[in-house]
Amino acid sequence: MLTIQYLPEFDVWLDGLRDGVVRARLSARLRKASRGLLGDVAPVGDGVFEMREHFGAGWRMYYVQRGNVLIVMVGGGSKSTQAVDIATAKARAATLGD
Repeated sequence: MLTIQYLPEFDVWLDGLRDGVVRARLSARLRKASRGLLGDVAPVGDGVFEMREHFGAGWRMYYVQRGNVLIVMVGGGSKSTQAVDIATAKARAATLGD
């Protein structure tokens, strides 16, 4: 089992998604991740990883992992805003420390 913590900015992003189906699918992905089933992930640099979802706008959720038990969600977005979302996620992750 993994503990997932959410930065307030991540919660604002997820809660702000207008499409309830998208919110539900992304929330389901986070529940799977808490069971250790991370799925399609890739490093994007500076210790930040991207959870990729291949539906709709190509949703992405960004996180850092601390040890074997903690994931901190630092951001999210779609394929169209990926470059900005990655830069934002890296900046947020840098404020967390180890």
